[in-house]
Amino acid sequence: MAHKGFPTDQGMAFAAQFAGVYLNFSPEDAPSRTRKLAAFLAEGMDAQMWWDGFGKMAAVAIQPYDIEATDGQNAVVSVAFQSGPRRLMLSVPIYYSGDDNGKRFVVAGRPAILPAPAPADLPQVAQPESDDAAVAELKPQLEGFFKDYASGDTAGLQRYVAAGKTLPSFGSAFTFAELKDVVVPVGGATREIQAVVVWIVPNGDAPATPSATDPAAVGGRLEQAYRLTVEKQGDKWYVADIRGAGRAVG
Repeated sequence: MAHKGFPTDQGMAFAAQFAGVYLNFSPEDAPSRTRKLAAFLAEGMDAQMWWDGFGKMAAVAIQPYDIEATDGQNAVVSVAFQSGPRRLMLSVPIYYSGDDNGKRFVVAGRPAILPAPAPADLPQVAQPESDDAAVAELKPQLEGFFKDYASGDTAGLQRYVAAGKTLPSFGSAFTFAELKDVVVPVGGATREIQAVVVWIVPNGDAPATPSATDPAAVGGRLEQAYRLTVEKQGDKWYVADIRGAGRAVG
């Protein structure tokens, strides 16, 4: 909940930066943590934020999540973070000095760690009626498209792209492994379709090599889903646009 006069974006950024220091500690790093925390704390506040110097904690994926401002100077910011397998929240009380005092923030009290909300229940979405004839026509076209989309073969890619359109490519960051699934709803000459593609992710700096016999040399396999706009021109389908697929269908 925002309050008129409280700079919510800046306050949430301040709290998230503080959380990055506060949530990571070990006895070996205690002196360094004390020095870093000093940039956030009010004068006279405990230098280690009431930590006794024992135990260890590590936090990643720290992001501002919500803010509740009670007036133009006081707010409590919720910061989301990950510690080990757990997703948690940190509640941080902050104070804003206002325009007349330099637009500064400070942590105003003890933080509190709380459980994060559980994942939402995702209802199943019915798959649309499939146009099997269009699927059969599109599969070889899409296989060629995704192969060149991965490799960065600009001339090859244009053979599969609709007239007047240009699309960027991965430039060999990945290698195309297979087209695992295609969903083509019934429709006209322009369709919104979904495709599940398997990319080969290289190991280190070595290029992905699908023909290699050693799994370590091949690289990892990563399945991803895309939504494509395809257009039929003559007797062939061409790709006009590609983006993330969004909501999964059952």
